[in-house]
Amino acid sequence: MQREGQVRIPAGCAISGIFSKSGERIAGDTIIQSIANMHDRSNGLGGGFAGYGIYPEYKELYAFHIFYDSDAAKDACEAFLEHHFDVVNLSKIPHRKVKAITDEPLIWRYFVTPLPSKLSSSQLEEREFTARCVIRINTQIDGAYVFSSGKNMGVFKAVGFPEDVGAFYRLDEYAGYCWTAHGRYPTNTPGWWGGAHPFALLDFSIVHNGEISSYDANRRYIEMFGYACTLQTDTEVITYIFDYLVRKQGLTLREAASVVAAPFWDTIAKKDTQMREQLTYLRNAFASLLVTGPFSILLGFEGGMMALNDRLKLRSMVIGEKDDRVYAASEESAIRIIEPNLDKVWSPEGGQPVIVTLDRGLEK
Repeated sequence: MQREGQVRIPAGCAISGIFSKSGERIAGDTIIQSIANMHDRSNGLGGGFAGYGIYPEYKELYAFHIFYDSDAAKDACEAFLEHHFDVVNLSKIPHRKVKAITDEPLIWRYFVTPLPSKLSSSQLEEREFTARCVIRINTQIDGAYVFSSGKNMGVFKAVGFPEDVGAFYRLDEYAGYCWTAHGRYPTNTPGWWGGAHPFALLDFSIVHNGEISSYDANRRYIEMFGYACTLQTDTEVITYIFDYLVRKQGLTLREAASVVAAPFWDTIAKKDTQMREQLTYLRNAFASLLVTGPFSILLGFEGGMMALNDRLKLRSMVIGEKDDRVYAASEESAIRIIEPNLDKVWSPEGGQPVIVTLDRGLEK
């Protein structure tokens, strides 16, 4: 009989990320190798990746990745797209047969830009127009789900272990300056293609390890601003929270992190006057967007990546640096398997974001 300490019980789910501060493009098989090293943290019910800088030839266009349940759903969605967007290119997303990946839906990719007449008549900013169209498709066209909608980036996800998902989507044929990855161990929701991570809206994508006890409060608040949480999963609502705080409210990423993983009141009380006033305002103004429960997340966005733990650090997160590259993962082993000779490695404190961008480098 194995006793406590003789068997490893992982804390559910695996996340990993790689970022090049100079914008050097990294082959997709690198992130596959990293996430595969944490195989035991997932159970084959979901895996996925987000890559940034992967579509340089279409970098000014929105890349819609869409799952379809049927040809009828595809026809209805394409009619909607043609009515609202100039569709510059469309095709099936390339994939190869992988024994472990089954029951795949129809998977298509569209490079689009809003029609000027539709954008003008909507009186909306371009990104808001596009986000609203994505939400309309996902809520009103039965059997169609836009799972990626940013510029020069793409999400690739499925039911399966992440290394099988990466092979299925042929990620070794892609390269980008940033990659994030997820191996899923679902606890409260079933494993299905749309429910795998990352979750994305426009250029924001989230991979997440943990369980959000504040989901209902977060969901009710965010849905007042036009978002629709249709997937019954906490990671979806985290994605919308960051989109709302950063894109719509104009907060910095560090300020948004101070909402999602807000410091305790006694911690705020010890800050200097300016910081105390700022943190007090953020906690009061966005009280319903405080995310409680254990979590570690990687947020990908255009030109950057952010790692963030819950304020009690109930889920693991390790950061590594080597020359131009910054790594983040649930386990140090997932970093060292692809870069054994790190210049620096550390675990960030709970609630303290680690942000890396193309223009500013690493911010701690």
